[in-house]
Amino acid sequence: MAKKPKRARLLKKRAKEVRNELVPAVTEKAAELSPLPQAPQAPSLENVPQITTENIGEHREQVLSGARKYIYPLRHSKRTIVYITVTVIVSALIGLFVYCGLALYKYYQYNSFLYRVTQVVPFPVAKAGSHYVDYENYLFELRHYVHYYESQQQRNFGGADRNQLLGFRKQALQDVINAAYIKQLARENGVSVSDKEVQNRLDEVRDQNRLGGSNKVFEDVLRDYWGWSVNDFKRSLKQEILAEKVAAKLDSAATQKAASALAQSNNPKASFADLAKKYSDDPSAKDNGGDYGFIISRTNPNVPPEVVDALFNMKPGQVAGVIIASPVLAGQGPTLQIVKLTGVKSSGVTAQHITIKLQDPSIFIKQLEKTHPYKTYVHF
Repeated sequence: MAKKPKRARLLKKRAKEVRNELVPAVTEKAAELSPLPQAPQAPSLENVPQITTENIGEHREQVLSGARKYIYPLRHSKRTIVYITVTVIVSALIGLFVYCGLALYKYYQYNSFLYRVTQVVPFPVAKAGSHYVDYENYLFELRHYVHYYESQQQRNFGGADRNQLLGFRKQALQDVINAAYIKQLARENGVSVSDKEVQNRLDEVRDQNRLGGSNKVFEDVLRDYWGWSVNDFKRSLKQEILAEKVAAKLDSAATQKAASALAQSNNPKASFADLAKKYSDDPSAKDNGGDYGFIISRTNPNVPPEVVDALFNMKPGQVAGVIIASPVLAGQGPTLQIVKLTGVKSSGVTAQHITIKLQDPSIFIKQLEKTHPYKTYVHF
């Protein structure tokens, strides 16, 4: 019985020793498996690079140097593209000028493409005095001749009627040379034509149904007969009016004669019939006292449109001032006319007139041509 307590004490002592050995081992093993987190340390600024002007410049240079290997080839390509483009454009322009030069001055072509080119590029066709005549002016005249005879007279200018085309070429060239001289005379004598004067002449022609009874018909007639637009017709009218005004300005004898006749016609005691016999250059007017001998309607083709327009804006017994009248027949020149309205009928008006012929503008052109001769750059 005495041995049991001793044995128990030994076991208890052994267990205590084992426990003391086990706790540090377990603790050490656990520490190896799950280490405790350490407190964060403050970052060190010793190795952080500082931003300065120098290192910014260095960085920029590094970036740009990397991009230059792409920029330089692009610049080179751009110069190449510009060079090629300029070369192509210059070559095309040279080719265009060569083509136009041959077509205009050697083969005398007049197609629409060449006409449009001459409207932009002032190729000369002649030189009148010190002034060049544009090729476009010549083509403007020639093309309306050709259009009329091809469309209305069925001429074949590429075949049987080639000689007639040659005549039109010469006529168109002479027309534009004469027009250049008329412009020079107009400048020297202070003569001009306003847009209003052109529009008034256009309205007279259109209102008198000379080229159609409506705007549409009027435009159709211009296009079908002459290949013209309304603006083209205005251009032709302006040349016509300028020539008439130049003739009236330079023919001082006719102007003075008309002024004298007008002054006497305003005298109530004067007989208009006697004045017509005295002053009129129209033989029929001398014989019948200036009476037209027929009723004048708005569309009468035998009376100048300027005279018709004046008569339909007058009262019976009234005398109009001196009118520069355009010719109504081919071969006639412009005239100065003084008219008196004698009656109004349902179908028109009756009137008397004094007609004073103006010298043909060609007389003044020839005088100028002697001192300022012309030179042509085409030879048909």
